[in-house]
Amino acid sequence: MSQVTKEVVLAQLKQVTGPDFEGDIVSLGLVSDIFIADNKVFFSITVPSDRAQAMEPLRQRAEKLVKDIPGVAGALVTLTAERKGGRTSDDAPQNRPKPAPQSVSQARPAAHAHAAPQAPAKPGIPGVGKIIAVASGKGGVGKSTTSVNIALGLQALGLKVGILDADVYGPSMPRLMGISGRPETTNGRIMKPMSNYGIKVMSMGFLVEEETPMIWRGPMVMSALTQMMREVEWGDLDVMVVDMPPGTGDTQLTMAQQVPLAGAVIVSTPQDLALIDARKGLNMFAKVNVPLLGIVENMSYFIAPDTGNRYDIFGHGGAQREAERLNVPFLGAVPLHMQIRELSDAGMPVTVKDPESPHAQIYRDIAQKVWAQVSGGSSRAAPKIVFE
Repeated sequence: MSQVTKEVVLAQLKQVTGPDFEGDIVSLGLVSDIFIADNKVFFSITVPSDRAQAMEPLRQRAEKLVKDIPGVAGALVTLTAERKGGRTSDDAPQNRPKPAPQSVSQARPAAHAHAAPQAPAKPGIPGVGKIIAVASGKGGVGKSTTSVNIALGLQALGLKVGILDADVYGPSMPRLMGISGRPETTNGRIMKPMSNYGIKVMSMGFLVEEETPMIWRGPMVMSALTQMMREVEWGDLDVMVVDMPPGTGDTQLTMAQQVPLAGAVIVSTPQDLALIDARKGLNMFAKVNVPLLGIVENMSYFIAPDTGNRYDIFGHGGAQREAERLNVPFLGAVPLHMQIRELSDAGMPVTVKDPESPHAQIYRDIAQKVWAQVSGGSSRAAPKIVFE
């Protein structure tokens, strides 16, 4: 297979005319930096934000032309309203007033902003019942392992379950779920999710090699995430578990704005520093009106295999106390155990490999508590986030 270069891609894209049929998208500067990994091509096209839906044929043509290049193994083309310089394509050049400084902490639901128009409820993902986000304030707390085992715990309740790996920068679902290969497509556009253990999975990790760095700007991440939600043949699912990236950034806000989340689970370790970050995640979901389903304390304690003695390596009970302080459910404490880590690295989650183990039972209990909360009522419509 021949090596694909940015120059070849740009030359091909010059066949695509701009939004107003004046010039091509390359000459008009509408094509973002092109990222190529494993002969798969990723880029975005700038279009006016109020015409994004009408520009979908332009995106499809660009994607098809790139896929037609000899040696190209696949392409992911997204639409964005943000230019390289930071100004949107439909901004007024000079006379638009400068906005006041903003921060996520200033965000609040539109229901409390009488001057802001109410946005219509966002549609769900076709065929998907409840959508549950699993998040953490920081990385390294075992969020993805928790996501997988909660999903398998939900499956043990007799539910049809899917997992969306929303961590575009560091996707881990292929390894944790023991899945390799590339997704097939329907009509060259709609992807079929991969699956293992009866769980449907979609992840950016299926599209690029594990060690390939994803160097993307925010708008490309958000657009790619939207495609993984809405351009995947999920079929009929009772529940989708979304493994969020750590932190409180673009992905979390995109999920809150794009789909009606049934609720969010926060994963933390017991120590104070991790709980500080966990509070940020809790506050963010609260501000965008996403129900908080509770906190999981991961790596809660360690039982020495030789003596049976218990050690609270990272402290103990911090997440439970935080849950009580914030009046949100405490879902459970998961121990630090070699079996959980080894089986996760091997792509055989403990809930599948050793379903009768006490660790698997803990995850099933957490899943049951989560499902009991979201199955009793309908998901909330996604709020429109406004800034003051």
